[in-house]
Amino acid sequence: MAVLNVHQRPLPAPPEAVGALIDSLGGEDDRLWPSDWPPVRFEGPLAVGVAGGHGPVRYVVSHYVPGRWVRFRFTGPRGFEGFHEFSVESLGDGRTVLRNTLVLRPRGVRWLAWVLFFRPLHDAAFRHSLDCAEQALTGEVAVPVKWSWYVRLLRTATARLAPRLAG
Repeated sequence: MAVLNVHQRPLPAPPEAVGALIDSLGGEDDRLWPSDWPPVRFEGPLAVGVAGGHGPVRYVVSHYVPGRWVRFRFTGPRGFEGFHEFSVESLGDGRTVLRNTLVLRPRGVRWLAWVLFFRPLHDAAFRHSLDCAEQALTGEVAVPVKWSWYVRLLRTATARLAPRLAG
């Protein structure tokens, strides 16, 4: 069974400004990834072929069009086949949609891990990243994401692992 998971937000900014946020991902001036989640790290500058990840999730940059689109192919955890990506779509009139798309085929018991652990945290982290984008572009977030009790529980339960998983 495959998973399609999409998070997106229209932003009052031109595609170039939104695309610059994608280009900052994992860098010293990362304005897209939330600072209170395990950081996105890459083994080099954002480019095709560069390995990286966040927390226990590992990937390699499989496609990259600066300022427009980046796709990451999963390399870990074992049993997760697929990708996630950030893309920009111009709406005209200086407005742009920032979209995160995940396509995943969890194998075996990883399906249960996806449903119970990874999906709630993925949804919370990527909604939070859209808040970061809105904050970076407008100076505020109109409707900040709120974490469910279950996400708060998972984050508390995994807090001790975060430094080890992020490294």
